[in-house]
Amino acid sequence: MGRLIVIVALLGCYPALLVSALWPAPVLFGLVAVASYAAECAAPRVARPLPDLLGKVHLGITLRFAARETMALLLVARSSGPDSPWFVALAGGVLAIHAVRAAHTGLAMRLRQTLSQMPVTTRNLDVSALRIPKMPPRSLRDARSVPFLYLDALPVLGAVAGVVPATLGAGLALVAGLAGALALIPYVRRATPLTDAARVMEVVGEQVERYRPEVILYFSGATAAAYQARMWLPTLERLDRRAIVVLRERGMAAHLESTGLPMVCIPSSADLMSFRALSSAKLCLYVANVGRNVHMLRIPSLRSAFLNHGDSDKEASFNPFSRVYDEVWVAGPAGRDRYRRAKVGVRDENIHEVGRPQLEGISTEGPGLPYRTVLYAPTWEGWNDDLFHTSLTTMGPRIVRALLDHRPPLRVIYKPHPLTGHRDKRATRAHKKIVTMIENVELAKSKARHPSRAVAGESPRIRHLIVTGPEPHLYDCFDECDLLISDISSVVADFLASEKPYAVTNVAGLPERAFHERYPSTEAGVLLGEDLSGLAEFLDGEDTLARARIKLRSYLLGPEYPDALARFNAAVERVLSGT
Repeated sequence: MGRLIVIVALLGCYPALLVSALWPAPVLFGLVAVASYAAECAAPRVARPLPDLLGKVHLGITLRFAARETMALLLVARSSGPDSPWFVALAGGVLAIHAVRAAHTGLAMRLRQTLSQMPVTTRNLDVSALRIPKMPPRSLRDARSVPFLYLDALPVLGAVAGVVPATLGAGLALVAGLAGALALIPYVRRATPLTDAARVMEVVGEQVERYRPEVILYFSGATAAAYQARMWLPTLERLDRRAIVVLRERGMAAHLESTGLPMVCIPSSADLMSFRALSSAKLCLYVANVGRNVHMLRIPSLRSAFLNHGDSDKEASFNPFSRVYDEVWVAGPAGRDRYRRAKVGVRDENIHEVGRPQLEGISTEGPGLPYRTVLYAPTWEGWNDDLFHTSLTTMGPRIVRALLDHRPPLRVIYKPHPLTGHRDKRATRAHKKIVTMIENVELAKSKARHPSRAVAGESPRIRHLIVTGPEPHLYDCFDECDLLISDISSVVADFLASEKPYAVTNVAGLPERAFHERYPSTEAGVLLGEDLSGLAEFLDGEDTLARARIKLRSYLLGPEYPDALARFNAAVERVLSGT
């Protein structure tokens, strides 16, 4: 309802402003103008994508504000007459407000361009010698200068009281806008030295050389894929050797969790390959197969090792592209066997089992609540149909509905893959349907459970959880659940660290034996058919696969002793020592 009100107000206020200006009806004009400003403020949050659509048909925000100002001038002309010197001053003042806004936009664009064209940006490195200025307040650094548009409220609403108040309002708005534009000038001046690319590279290079990194974690990709690098940061922090993170996309560091590791972002391939400060490193770790990897792979002094961002039965875990790396690091024997079976050109002697250090500390006990918790963590739809393993589009809403309707009641944690809907909009629709389903259940419970009705001995309220951001982490969700339902993905292999029961969806409809042979990580789990066969057994049947899960854990993740971090450290030492 709120969205509809905003849309009606945004589209309907302007005809009403025109009528009230020509009538003229100053009080009505003022009320409609206030409503139009409120609709403009709310539309980007409540009524998206309407503002963007209006912009595409040449009814953008600047034109809408200019139309409102024109109607205010019409109101003054109809009320006080156009011959007054005050009216001329008002018209000039309104135009001057836009001129000041244009000046501010130019300054804000100059500042953004200066900072965005730095050849390298850093995190956790001392680059104080560059004297990078602090960013101005958001209202000043907005290159669209939208806050400046709202200054016209002073003359527009002043027009309700007459030409003199409107003109004085235009003067005040002009002074405020000019002050904002002038306030941006010192920031632009302080940022100007950053256009000296050679100087920036020199200062950053000196700090990296002083740190003397030995191991590089390299990452390139979309911000939605930041989780691929994020999962390895805690492991690198615990290495016995000095590690640094090399990024390629500007702003990517903001999507990585807080870490003390030094980070450098070098967008240009030429700058990266000529960045001598990384010469102390002997090992580069890659977590995804992306085109930009080739820029680092061309550096001959670095030994490359492919970590991947998950160890699963997906085709991505035995991609033929993996043979371009000097080594491929997998979690356990299962990873080695995948490459053997796939015969994609990765030599067996180049495969090393290093475990999954991230899984240390995952509890093998449930959360200990008076009810059971089920984690539903479907994968995404993959880059093509051959990689389509998600249950979200065909089974997801029905799985969640069955969990919500189960008796005795269950708690549901729904955590979709970060890339859900990236390729197939059906996945987005299914995801929204699940979210709505869970939210409606929570809303119904809230209405039914009034504080005054609470009685002693009443059963505890079950709070379902939807996790669409980085927190809580997937592994935290492991600790909060008793059971897992997932698809073919690294979630299944990682969950085995908990030794808890799990079920895997058979999206392809393969026979059970063929399914387990093709996807070994499912051998100790319950198989869910597209008609949800197996779900009742999984939720209510006896757990007969506990021993199988322990055995499969060693196959997928490697031995329990020495622990994964020790094995990972040993692999790093082997490369750095040249043995």
